[in-house]
Amino acid sequence: MQREKTRPIHVGPHQLGGNNKVLIQSMTNTYTKDVESTVAQIKKLESAGCDIIRVAVLDMVDAQALGAIKSQISIPLVADIHFDYRLALEAINQGVDKIRLNPGNIPKREHVALVVEACKAKNIPIRIGVNSGSLPNRMVPTPENMVETAKHHIEILESLDFYDIAISLKATDMNLMIAANRLAAKTFPYPLHLGVTEAGTAFSGAIKSAMGIGILLSEGIGNTIRVSLTDNPVLEIQAAKEILKNLGLKDKVPNLISCPTCGRIQYDMIDIAKKIEAYLLTINKTINVAIMGCAVNGPGEATHADIGIAGGKGEAILFRRGKIIKKIKESEVYDVLIEEINNFDDTKIESEQV
Repeated sequence: MQREKTRPIHVGPHQLGGNNKVLIQSMTNTYTKDVESTVAQIKKLESAGCDIIRVAVLDMVDAQALGAIKSQISIPLVADIHFDYRLALEAINQGVDKIRLNPGNIPKREHVALVVEACKAKNIPIRIGVNSGSLPNRMVPTPENMVETAKHHIEILESLDFYDIAISLKATDMNLMIAANRLAAKTFPYPLHLGVTEAGTAFSGAIKSAMGIGILLSEGIGNTIRVSLTDNPVLEIQAAKEILKNLGLKDKVPNLISCPTCGRIQYDMIDIAKKIEAYLLTINKTINVAIMGCAVNGPGEATHADIGIAGGKGEAILFRRGKIIKKIKESEVYDVLIEEINNFDDTKIESEQV
């Protein structure tokens, strides 16, 4: 698997590359200099399951705020910097865990060398990011040109004896992004950060990202992902977890099973399913919960579910692993399910699988 063959780097306590683990990233949309708002948003992302967080560094005030932000969060902090080496040096001084910087965009080699030496001194990796919409010299956005651009930046760092590198090749076109990363995986030994850039809103962006990122991850390509959405960044984490869960790359994530409904439904299943789904987003355990429309097919079709209900007229049956436990009133369904979810011990399931 290519994911395990990549050169490992370390971002805070996390190893990126060299294993089959895929880390989840997001980026704040607050003003970085507004430390209070930025920290508050990062903590929400931490709670949602974000592994690594990136913030924009537009000016020196942003850069000087990074230390205060870093001191109040628990996950690694990445500084997103363009063009100005002085911002990178200040970010490093403030204690960030990683820099996003394209060395080819810094005109003087001696300035790049200063950043590299500072990163070496503190074991801070650099991510090189290539986007299809911003290739140099008006290059046509092709997989080959994206990889060639990345190679240019990488060679600058390698010439300075620096190899703690991650790479991203992102495109607004999902198929271009897939092709570019396939080529990059064959070309470079470094870990890859996957994402469809400017993917869109929560609905269309999540679908596009799931397809593009999912295809590559299923091929063993990619070590960290960001689902880029025009929305609350917490939704990016939820989408990323769903992608990884369905590829078997993340555990401790609940799974909701629910039928599409039909003319046999006799209770308010859709509302219950939505409420249970919202609650499951707050749960950190491996559990399959089924919300089924009727007793005709419910327990049988969801026999693998740890906990489930199948509706009747004004009531439902509760079942565990396909075995019917009892009947409950429709008004009690939500509360009963929440109690069952809270009481479920997923460590017993894990021990059975060992």
